[in-house]
Amino acid sequence: MPIRYFFKQLLLPPGILLLLLVLAWWLRHSRPRLAGMLFALGVGGFWLMSLPVMVQWSASVLEREPALARSEWSTLAQRADAIVLLGSGREQGDPAWGSDQPTGVGLERQRYAARLAKASGLPVLVTGGLHYGVPPSEAQLMADSMRDDFAVNVRWKEEQSRTTWENAQMSADILLPLGIKRVVVVTQAWHMSRSKWSFEQAGFDVVPAPVGFWSVDNGRPLGGWMPEYKSFWQSGLLINEAVGQIAYPLFYR
Repeated sequence: MPIRYFFKQLLLPPGILLLLLVLAWWLRHSRPRLAGMLFALGVGGFWLMSLPVMVQWSASVLEREPALARSEWSTLAQRADAIVLLGSGREQGDPAWGSDQPTGVGLERQRYAARLAKASGLPVLVTGGLHYGVPPSEAQLMADSMRDDFAVNVRWKEEQSRTTWENAQMSADILLPLGIKRVVVVTQAWHMSRSKWSFEQAGFDVVPAPVGFWSVDNGRPLGGWMPEYKSFWQSGLLINEAVGQIAYPLFYR
């Protein structure tokens, strides 16, 4: 995990953009033309990633599964046997709570999964392991929050997975022996295509339940062509997701 983390942070933005700028500075005397090109790529990458309009356009490519209509929520039990809620990391050691907590993205997923569970009556599985080797697991954090914040008791916890692929495989180890093959998968809209593929590869029939769409009109002045710090964070997630969607079919079968 540490080696994977190191290369991921180095080869994806902002690491790769910072590396381009460092190389541009290093080569500014010996290879000025190459240095100028590297500098333009680094600065241009930072600028494009900071634009809300780029987030909107990029998300429109990745968000391929439509949202569930509210009229479908109460009838989900006719199409599925359980809801699977995917983890999204953790906020470590928040002094306000005195412990690790789900991320804001995770809470967005939890809120949606809780609404679906209450409307449909379907049981919930939460999946997410020990990303940094420190207990409790993401699944436990989500289960506690689902109970305390949304009044939904989780039936199953998958507490070992570290990736979306492992989310699917290890959830299958729990649910398929129980005869549960049809699942509602709850995750971000931009993450849903890869999640759906992973769960189908694990043997599930998937009802996608995406939340948190970023492909909608950004609502910014000037159409979103002014840079914003939030957009840089969003762009980083979308680039990571794009790489994942390309890599998964190549490395996982």
